[in-house]
Amino acid sequence: MAEILISRKKLKHNFDILDRLFKENNIKWGIVTKLLCGNALFIKEVISLGIKEMLDSRISNLRTIKRIDPTTRTVYIKPPPRRSIRSVVKYADCSLNSDLETLKLISKEAVRQEKVHEVIIMIEMGELREGVLGDNLVDFYEKVFELPGIEIIGFGTNLNCLYGVMPSRDKLIQLSLYKQIVEMKFNQKIRFISGGTSVTIPMLFKKQVPPGVNHFRVGETLYFGANLFTGKTIKGMRDDVITFQSEIIELIEKPVVPDGTLAENPSGEVFEVKPGDYGKTSCRALLDVGLLDISPDFLIPADKNMNLVGASSDMLVIDLGKNPRKYKVGDFMKFKLKYMGALGLFSSDYVVKRLED
Repeated sequence: MAEILISRKKLKHNFDILDRLFKENNIKWGIVTKLLCGNALFIKEVISLGIKEMLDSRISNLRTIKRIDPTTRTVYIKPPPRRSIRSVVKYADCSLNSDLETLKLISKEAVRQEKVHEVIIMIEMGELREGVLGDNLVDFYEKVFELPGIEIIGFGTNLNCLYGVMPSRDKLIQLSLYKQIVEMKFNQKIRFISGGTSVTIPMLFKKQVPPGVNHFRVGETLYFGANLFTGKTIKGMRDDVITFQSEIIELIEKPVVPDGTLAENPSGEVFEVKPGDYGKTSCRALLDVGLLDISPDFLIPADKNMNLVGASSDMLVIDLGKNPRKYKVGDFMKFKLKYMGALGLFSSDYVVKRLED
């Protein structure tokens, strides 16, 4: 058995730190829930924190949020697929957009559903993922701000999601200037500059976020306490809100070096034998989880005596040396997780999801 666990107490601890930080800086924020993969148990827990806005990149997850609490404001956080616009308008109160023809279709569907769908226009700031080029923003806005059924409530950007371009004060000031230009030219009020994500939070601690940036979209730092500038944990926050454990299904002392002619394994890896390992043995534990669920690269062993040897599709191999902690078959081995590892586990139907505390 393999389980992924969320600690209620530690989640609330991290939430309180972030909520206080944003209130001190007059910033609205929402929680990105895509990591939770629509798990109703965990979504209820996030809603219970008192958050008023939840953001996701999957329509089915937004539908789950609305079913649990119709009053929670939902935001679809990538350019909507045209074939899914009916559902986007139905389940998302707001969406992030960068395509003119898509916005025209959203406008028609919002009118059909007798709704006003809110829109944040995404602006390209160097990361080369989604976003209207800054030089084209005024022309783009002119074509969309009077479309019926939609309301442009803000401008936003994404950084550090593809190439790793980091946010800076200059980039955020530039984003704020776009807002001022549009407001002056069209005599329209833009409520939000959604320039903040988890990677921008360290800039808040250093008072480097310009006042115009007044909306953050946060996931990773809530769940992992991560300072994405340093790769460390933000002081006072917990990095173990989410943990993973898997059951030992075999534990036998075996040779360190495999026996036979070595070729590529199913993952395309070729094992290299270290001459000093011949004749050595160690205790090897097999865990009830594999590459189907997670890559070993995303696991952080709680026990420093563990050495992750590798994985097949449905088993993970751990070298325990002399097994100083006396693990046995049936015991759980515990791990902290990196973000992408947690995402894989949450999406796996073969892993039990459970709340602690």
